[in-house]
Amino acid sequence: MREHEVAPPAGARRRRKRIGRGDATGKGTYAGRGMKGQKSRSGKFLRGFEGGQMSLVKGLPTKRGFTNIFRIEYATVKLERLADFPQGTRITPELLHQQGLVRNRKLPVKILGDGELGVPLTVAVHKLTASAREKIEAAGGSVEEYQA
Repeated sequence: MREHEVAPPAGARRRRKRIGRGDATGKGTYAGRGMKGQKSRSGKFLRGFEGGQMSLVKGLPTKRGFTNIFRIEYATVKLERLADFPQGTRITPELLHQQGLVRNRKLPVKILGDGELGVPLTVAVHKLTASAREKIEAAGGSVEEYQA
């Protein structure tokens, strides 16, 4: 078999229906455009026209609130997820990424204080909530913070 002999299987490719080419074609007469009106004409251009009424976009209130351009997005991990690690483990963003607890490796990591921790761990991440810090230290662990 040569490159010029390769062809798609029968029925895989279908010719487009040429509309408006007579009644015998199945899409003749109005060619699927209905009767009369702006949308039946050739060269129709209707983006956002609502019949003379004020367009929906103009009617909506604009510029509400603001977007903080200095916001830092964190990859969050609940404290209860750290309870599965063995005692004395050093928890780092790299380790959390390897274990599948953090998806995006580029985001700084924040530990949330949800759940309980029964094993002492060394947690070295970018940020922690106050309750997470208390629970880690209460379990006999320690906390190190990176700069985000």
